[in-house]
Amino acid sequence: MRTPEFWRAGQRGLAGTALSPLGALYGAASILRQRMAHPSRIGIPVICVGNIVAGGAGKTPTALALALALKAKGMKPHFLTRGYGGRLAGPVRVDLAKHDAAAVGDEALLLARKAPTWVARNRVAGGRAAEAAGADIIVMDDGHQNPHLTKDLSIVVVDGGFGFGSGRLFPAGPLREPIARGLARATAVVVIGADTTGTHDALRTLPLPVIDAELLPGMEAYEIGERAVVAFAGIGRPEKFFETLEGIGCQLVGRHSYPDHHRFSLDEIMSLVEEAASHRAELVTTEKDWVRLDMDSRAMIRALPVQLEWRDPGEIDALFAPLLKSTGAPDGQ
Repeated sequence: MRTPEFWRAGQRGLAGTALSPLGALYGAASILRQRMAHPSRIGIPVICVGNIVAGGAGKTPTALALALALKAKGMKPHFLTRGYGGRLAGPVRVDLAKHDAAAVGDEALLLARKAPTWVARNRVAGGRAAEAAGADIIVMDDGHQNPHLTKDLSIVVVDGGFGFGSGRLFPAGPLREPIARGLARATAVVVIGADTTGTHDALRTLPLPVIDAELLPGMEAYEIGERAVVAFAGIGRPEKFFETLEGIGCQLVGRHSYPDHHRFSLDEIMSLVEEAASHRAELVTTEKDWVRLDMDSRAMIRALPVQLEWRDPGEIDALFAPLLKSTGAPDGQ
């Protein structure tokens, strides 16, 4: 789905007000689900990367960056994800030679490029499968609201340009649960990008470390910067992608937004290809969208990957230290 305008920070219009009773019911159901659950612990630590709002906050790039940091400390992380948009319930280990986005979802394909990745709607079963396969730590992409698997670290990711939106519960707003309740289960908050919505101020009174990071375009930026581009994206907030392209100097002669996890038809792709050709422009999309395309479509489209960089990597080291010490890892002093 696309992010409605009335979900954004400062928006308290009629649509949000009209949907508030449904938001109250959604919040009550979330609380009931948490209270009725009996969390299970597996034999290795679990780091959860989640958020409190619906839509793209940057969970997957954060999970990738955390796994990279763990590998640097001698750990063997495996990713665990629900596989949103895929048909397989799992537990199944993602095989890039066999699985596509229709089977395991787009995020799972991105994660599996960097570390062993498990898709499992039952997170406890997925965690145990990863442990049996040799993982010594789990990085779970999404799942902050999943009450069934015990987490050792729970990191809430916030898009600095969106914050907590209107502060209303879904569907009246973007919140998956009340902010205070969600942050009460968090170990730390990662704020990605410039904080234009007052997130730091909102968190100032809470005893949580707030870690700043930003998403930076990959090396492909040097190849398309200053060029004419037709851009398209089916992510939670496509405007972030368009801003990234403009930030590297691209001249956007066309921009097209689609719902998150949109499955592109051949007609849609060919229409975009023809538009780019008419402008003598590059056709560019996100890496997450690109992995959902068939091989023929990929050959006509350029992906612009992004990667997360910590403003102060030492803050991640400090966050990891107690957990790694408990595992006996050499860098856990």
